[in-house]
Amino acid sequence: MNSTVNYIKEWQQALQLEILHLKKYGSTKYLVSNGHLLTSDGSFTYYFETSSSIKIPVGSIIRLEWGGIKQDGRVLSSEGKSIIIAFERSLGDLIGEAFLYHDPWELLEQLITRLDEIKRSKKKRLRIKRLMDPSMPQKHPVYEKQSSVKELYARSKFNPVTFVWGPPGTGKTYTLARTVANHYFQDKNILVLSHSNQAVDVLMAEISTFIKKKDRFHEGDVLRYGSQIGDSLAIHDDIVTGQLLGKHEPDLMKEKEQLAEEKRLLKQDLAGSFSKRDTDQLIELEKKLAKVLEKIRQKEMLLVKEAKIIGMTLAKAASDETVYQKEYDLIILDEASMAYVPQVAFAAALSKHIIVCGDFKQLPPIASARDSLVKLWLKEDIFHRAGVAQSVEEGELHPHLFLLKEQRRMHPEISAFTNRVVYNNFVGDHESVLTSRDSIRSAEPFANQAAALVDTSFSGEYCMTERTSHSRMNPWQLLLSFQLIHESYVGGARSIGYVAPYRAQANLMEKLLDDLYSQERQTADIIAATVHRFQGSERDVMIFDTVDSYPQNRAGMLLTGRESERLINVAITRTKGKFVHVCDTSFVNKHVYRSKTLRQLVDHQIQNGQMIAKKDIGKWVKLQHPRLQWMHARKLDNLFADIDSSKQEIIVAVPDFKNLSEEWKLILMKRDPEVKLTIISGNRNPEIFTDYFIYMPVSFSFIIIDGHVVWLGLPVESNNRVQPPFVAARLDSPIIAEEILSQFKKNE
Repeated sequence: MNSTVNYIKEWQQALQLEILHLKKYGSTKYLVSNGHLLTSDGSFTYYFETSSSIKIPVGSIIRLEWGGIKQDGRVLSSEGKSIIIAFERSLGDLIGEAFLYHDPWELLEQLITRLDEIKRSKKKRLRIKRLMDPSMPQKHPVYEKQSSVKELYARSKFNPVTFVWGPPGTGKTYTLARTVANHYFQDKNILVLSHSNQAVDVLMAEISTFIKKKDRFHEGDVLRYGSQIGDSLAIHDDIVTGQLLGKHEPDLMKEKEQLAEEKRLLKQDLAGSFSKRDTDQLIELEKKLAKVLEKIRQKEMLLVKEAKIIGMTLAKAASDETVYQKEYDLIILDEASMAYVPQVAFAAALSKHIIVCGDFKQLPPIASARDSLVKLWLKEDIFHRAGVAQSVEEGELHPHLFLLKEQRRMHPEISAFTNRVVYNNFVGDHESVLTSRDSIRSAEPFANQAAALVDTSFSGEYCMTERTSHSRMNPWQLLLSFQLIHESYVGGARSIGYVAPYRAQANLMEKLLDDLYSQERQTADIIAATVHRFQGSERDVMIFDTVDSYPQNRAGMLLTGRESERLINVAITRTKGKFVHVCDTSFVNKHVYRSKTLRQLVDHQIQNGQMIAKKDIGKWVKLQHPRLQWMHARKLDNLFADIDSSKQEIIVAVPDFKNLSEEWKLILMKRDPEVKLTIISGNRNPEIFTDYFIYMPVSFSFIIIDGHVVWLGLPVESNNRVQPPFVAARLDSPIIAEEILSQFKKNE
């Protein structure tokens, strides 16, 4: 038992280090204004306005900073665009503007307390020992040709710990839901947990649907518990605590709504007046509302005590005594590969049997503190820490690891790479994916191709680091990727994902979509994000922009580091029918080792005839967007027209201004004399008069006209690392013009 106590001590130390880091460098920051002192009896209560609605749970600890002063406080209410906070000391009567910091480190403190309680229980320590060292013999009966549901049910009935490896599209939700239902049919108590609300919602919806299908649903037996419940449970209001209370306690819920509405209206008045009468009335309303919320809480506790299947987040379970003081027959922990090991241990301590489900080939848990204990226990998943993943690396499945081995999401042309390279041939394709993804595969771009590699080699040196965050961005690959989104949308796709390893590039695409595609996004699900946002979701079409290119002299750690296999795996496996990889293969071949997943992906795509070379751009760009056009860079008529019609300013960035061709000198000198000319370059050219010169080395040419028209790829002669065919892009977007220009601010 001593080793388990040591584990717990290390977990508590790691959690404490993470808490200290969050307290010191907490990143969730809100601007609050118009602060007024409401009461000063016992504690000092302040009202603040916020620029947008912020949802911070009542009771949360926050930090307020203004004018060099820092003060901790507790949230009393947070609705709409205002927040009320209690402090232990006075901050004065009025606070014009301040920053409010909130990070959910209290949740980690609650977990530390739960681990203290576990330390004192021999029974719970034994459960954790089995989780961390699953070397006990298998006790479940083994039958040939058994369905996944029957095998998982048997394993979870007879063994204390069952690890489920659920690669993308292998029916994890289907299998878990039916396993839960079968235990419920045997009158067992089951707790369903995950680190994310969305995952809990999806699994609880599937459980409820299956039990109803079997005509064995009893209201109150299945309960989704918590406040952050998503739209996917809108048709399952008979399992949601708030909806059930609305049905059975209508007067109580009505009173809560009336008080909340009175408070909202009063806060609107407060924003203008701050009379003593209004302030006193608000405090009175807060007291009344607190009493009603406590009554609702008591009713919720009764629902939880009576329920047979309860679903909630890990954080909620660790902070709610109604949940963690109860014993369960079975715990289901979904997305366990993204949970901290101490969270998994807490879950395991609540029951004699636990199913730990996840995919250790996808993204690991996220922690911020830099410390060996944090790295060991908060930045790696339970599958690795319990030794289950290691057995897979050695080519065999751990006795207590149950693999869901048939994927039904991706077309085989897409899954061929991940099945072989990432999942070591443990995973295969269900026969259905050959035909079910044909309509997506047959559409543009690259009709009748499920996977494509758009090669950007020798297009120029466009990869730069964003000035403030140092995250990488690549405007050339950005525009190519937008063209792919446009071709996909016009080709009929309404579920499109754009994923980049770097936040700067993902944010830039999000801005471009907002500017050029706001109308289309009202009828289509088109999202641009980094990989973390996509985990757990799927899209018909995925565009993976690897961003890295020249003039960078090494590939980024996101694509070559320790977690790169997981990141690339998630990017690929979100896809149903068309995966397009936008990549500078010449850069990858020079700067990425053959053993790295990115290099293996590029090699796989080339060997399988999936590469679309730069010279093929004229074949696949079939539908020009009115605000983004592609053309041969030697045909300058459109550029001349833009220069002739310019009214204010022409900005030209060139790597080598000194050796600009005679043709370009003439083009620039022929402009309207009223139009200002700004040059950005690492060298001057005395032959060309400029209104402004920004001395700054640039790696690629661009022209910005009147703050909204952006030309990339011109002048061709001044670009580095460019081979024919010479291609130019013309974009009409003031937002992207500003974003590019902001990277080349004048040196004072």
